[in-house]
Amino acid sequence: MVRSVRFAALCCLLLPAVAHGGPPAPASPAAAGAALTAEDKNEVQVRTLEERVSDLKEKIFRTKARLLNLQEMVIGGDITTGSKAVLVHRNEMGSSFYLESVAYALDGAPIYTKVDVDGDLEKRDEFEIFNGRIVPGNHQVTVQMVYRGHGFGVFSYLDGYKFKVQSSYTFNAEPGKLNTIKVVGFEKGGLTAELKDRPAVRYDVEVEREEKRGAASVPAAVEGARK
Repeated sequence: MVRSVRFAALCCLLLPAVAHGGPPAPASPAAAGAALTAEDKNEVQVRTLEERVSDLKEKIFRTKARLLNLQEMVIGGDITTGSKAVLVHRNEMGSSFYLESVAYALDGAPIYTKVDVDGDLEKRDEFEIFNGRIVPGNHQVTVQMVYRGHGFGVFSYLDGYKFKVQSSYTFNAEPGKLNTIKVVGFEKGGLTAELKDRPAVRYDVEVEREEKRGAASVPAAVEGARK
């Protein structure tokens, strides 16, 4: 009888703890370690991104520095050691060809690109595209011109045609000299030539001493090969 009473009393003491679920179980060391590891991984990823951004900024800075240095090498020098070049575009094409666009490059670097808008390119007979100092030595001018056929009457079929002219010219820039190069788009072959063969480029060149501009110059006219 005494044992039954003791057992009942013990059950009474245990029941409230079971009913309330008992105290929460402490987090296991493995779970805490996993959470800490995830936080560390996030921090590592952020640091890695910051390092990559910093490295990218440094590469961009170095690239800009190299480009500036290259520009100073190609288009630089003073009047005693360097040369000067002036490039001029001239349009001498007839009314059968409408100039739609031009693109110029000097030593492979683009210096002028223009697409005609409401005649602002086609209606200009002549304009300057480059005026600056260059280092002595050989330099190459490259040009691409795109014409649209502009026909009327029996030649109205020309309106659907495009004509692309590509040409290049190499000149030698001497120290203390001014090189003026007119790049001229013109029609070659006359009336007997086929229309597709008429668009061409020639180069009218003048070389003179820079400090005595206006003195006797050395003119030259070179027709560019149509490719």
